[in-house]
Amino acid sequence: MAVVIGVIGASVADGDLTAAAREVGRLVAVSGATLVCGGLGGVMAAACRGASEAGGLTIGVLPGRERAAANEWVAVAVPTGLGEARNTVVVSCADALIAVGGGYGTLSEIGFARAIGRPVIGYGTWRLERPGAPDDGIIEAASPAEAVAAALREAHGRSSP
Repeated sequence: MAVVIGVIGASVADGDLTAAAREVGRLVAVSGATLVCGGLGGVMAAACRGASEAGGLTIGVLPGRERAAANEWVAVAVPTGLGEARNTVVVSCADALIAVGGGYGTLSEIGFARAIGRPVIGYGTWRLERPGAPDDGIIEAASPAEAVAAALREAHGRSSP
């Protein structure tokens, strides 16, 4: 079964995050993995664009009920009607996740991922801390290439969901 890498992040992103997400998507596709995301704009659209341009398969798990809401680079749109709760579906589909930037929606996905044992690689995203001590639940990456390499390594290191 193909490895599935989730890309999560800001729904509205600046040029640097957009470029990073596009490169993440491209590298996911070049590796032969499938990309899953929330299917909308910002980091999601940029990652899908990068993957699509590289010939990869992209899946968008949408919060609403209309496939037409997906960004133009989503190959398979999955409308859920779940609103933000669709974040749990995105996370459950992935063998590993890469967080690029992000707000509270991204933080919820990070939390869901860690709760069910999915590895999370972070590029310019949240850092976790428990009272009095850092939490190493997010593997930090210094570049998109490092993020994808870590996600693939982590995905191959765990059994299929």
